[in-house]
Amino acid sequence: MKAYAKLVNNGLEAFDVVNDLHRQGFTEKEIYVLAHESDQTSRIAEVADTNKVGLSEEGMFETIANLFRNRGDVLRNKIESMGFDSYEASMYEAELDNGKVLVMARH
Repeated sequence: MKAYAKLVNNGLEAFDVVNDLHRQGFTEKEIYVLAHESDQTSRIAEVADTNKVGLSEEGMFETIANLFRNRGDVLRNKIESMGFDSYEASMYEAELDNGKVLVMARH
C-alpha cells in the first residue's frame, strides 16, 4: 500500500488531518509530520502525537548522510524513505519551502 500524504498550511490544519487519520484507524506510530524547519516538525509532532521520519524509516546510512546534506536534500530523502518517488519528493519539498506542512501515514 502506498503511503498517504497531504499538504496543509499550518500546524493546526496538520492536527486536524492527524485526528482524521486516527479515526480512519492509523496509530500515532503510523502517522508522520514534516515541515521545512526541524524545530517546527518537532513541535507539531509533539502536539499532534505523531512520529517524525527518523532512523527506523531512513536507515542508519541515510541518517548519517543527512548530517552532510543541505536541508532540501534531507527533506527529499525523508519523503522518499516513506515510499514516495523522487518526483513526488521534490514536489512536496518545494511546498515545504513555501511554508506548508506535510502529513504522511502508512500501515
